[in-house]
Amino acid sequence: MMNLPDLTLPQMLRERARSDAQRVAIRQKDFGIWKPFTWAQYYDRASHFGQGLAALGLSAGGHMGVIAENRIEWVLAQMGAGLIGAITVGVYSTSPTSEVAYVLAHADIEVVVCEDQEQTDKVLEARDQLPHLRKIIVMETKGLRSFAPEVRQFITTFDEVEKLGAQSGSRAPIDAALERQRPDDIGLMIYTSGSTGKPKGAMISWRNMRGVAPGIIERLRLDAGTTHLSYLPLCHVAEQMLTTFCPIYLGSQVNFGESIRTVQEDLREVAPSMFLGVPRIWEKLHSAITIKMQETGGLRRALYARAMAACAPLAEKPRAQWSLGERLRHALAYWTVLRALQNFIGLREARVALTGAAPIPPDVVRFFRTLGVPLVEVYGLTESTGMVTGHRLDKVIVGTVGPVTEGVQYRIAKTEGDMGELQIRGDMVFAGYYKNPEATAQSIQDGWLHTGDVVREEQGQIKIVDRLKDIMITAGGKNLTPSEIENTMKGSPYIKECIIVAEGRKFVGALVMIDYETVGKWAEARRIPFTHFRSLAETPQVRELIDAEIGQGNARLAQVAQIRRFHLLTKELDHDDGEVTATMKVRRSSIYKTYAAEIEALYH
Repeated sequence: MMNLPDLTLPQMLRERARSDAQRVAIRQKDFGIWKPFTWAQYYDRASHFGQGLAALGLSAGGHMGVIAENRIEWVLAQMGAGLIGAITVGVYSTSPTSEVAYVLAHADIEVVVCEDQEQTDKVLEARDQLPHLRKIIVMETKGLRSFAPEVRQFITTFDEVEKLGAQSGSRAPIDAALERQRPDDIGLMIYTSGSTGKPKGAMISWRNMRGVAPGIIERLRLDAGTTHLSYLPLCHVAEQMLTTFCPIYLGSQVNFGESIRTVQEDLREVAPSMFLGVPRIWEKLHSAITIKMQETGGLRRALYARAMAACAPLAEKPRAQWSLGERLRHALAYWTVLRALQNFIGLREARVALTGAAPIPPDVVRFFRTLGVPLVEVYGLTESTGMVTGHRLDKVIVGTVGPVTEGVQYRIAKTEGDMGELQIRGDMVFAGYYKNPEATAQSIQDGWLHTGDVVREEQGQIKIVDRLKDIMITAGGKNLTPSEIENTMKGSPYIKECIIVAEGRKFVGALVMIDYETVGKWAEARRIPFTHFRSLAETPQVRELIDAEIGQGNARLAQVAQIRRFHLLTKELDHDDGEVTATMKVRRSSIYKTYAAEIEALYH
């Protein structure tokens, strides 16, 4: 059992600054150069920012919003707020103004920290809906002069807030606030992505963060030497657990690249020992390798096919159990092909890579494990403060999410229709939804968190079947799990999205969105002309390609779950159109409405 100090996250940051003052805590890439910051600098700057917030009138228990891509200022603002007892609320930087306005208003935000002019404009546009808002703090000052003087009074810069806090000279207010801080105080509010209805604000306490950390650290074998590239949104619990919770308790290092667009390049430079990707990222890397292989010469293609075939049986076999022959076979494949591919995606040094936050096609997991990337599947919710199950590194059963982690109690409760719902209990179960006691009472009953996920146990590991609310019943009365069918199809590098239609229907239909990049390269190689997404999707050869891919997927599904007819979407699903959430989760009900005519056509 891992024993963490009995301290809240901000108290632990102060402790790190004392015990590990000169060790590097964070590296940030600016203009192509990696700049290191020690634990002492991290704590100093966060303290200054926190005291600056207090000087602006942010009270203990007050709410601060952050709208930015991942960078050092994000965590300085968050920890600064924590050091004075305030609460941080992250907002996706990709959110349109309406979503930003909803979250900031619902969360009663008093101060908001924005990355740049673009994010500031969204807040200013929504200003009349934000009665509590006192100040906007901007990280990048380019373009700020263009605001009218009456608006400029409302805005200050990140540097100015830090300077304001540094002027006070004394750390006494911070020490006093940390003295008062209790484990059950709320430290973070994370808004769920809202694939059904409006986002809800999950309140996460310091106890929750400390409660989830030991299980993550033990299962992923993290230590003070772990290095991490932080690039997934920090307003999501998955990135929070690996950028703030675990590193501050462990004293490990976090790297912030230049932007979300430079992830591949940053990965190659950092070569982190741990990497977190959501399924969409793994599917993209899978496509990138598929494209690279389509473009390369015949000899290389043949070597790649041989290496993958030789290593496929090792994907789920622990290294300790490999025979001499298997070790030799793997070494040959590694030096001829796999090493270069691991370098190409920047994961050659990864001791653990994880996928979570949404279901992933089992074929994609097998593909990366065959490549030699130690990819494990993990599972957690915002409401469980992150990861509560995950594969053990030496026992991976693809298609499951492993056993529960340290400190998690669980049970599988029978629901209507004889489904088993995963329910968990422990210090990591969140404190409830902000201003929503009804939803909190539905979610936590007698201390048990009702996850809403249908699961079953296989060989001591948990397999997620689907969301309880997504299970469909066909006209013939059969229960279908859409995510299993969709994921089987998304295992194809040519299919980016697949949305099943089956509720009350005679057979399974689907809306399919092609992967524009991979299908585009496929079409170019065959000299098939196209000009944009729509013209490519409407090409008869592309329809045949997708038909064949669906046929391959169907061969692995029970007859009742096979897709009989599909419609190819002629545009990409879009967050701005309300078709997917900020985390790219499909909003089924919205898509069913938008494509009602196309869906009906499948059944006539």
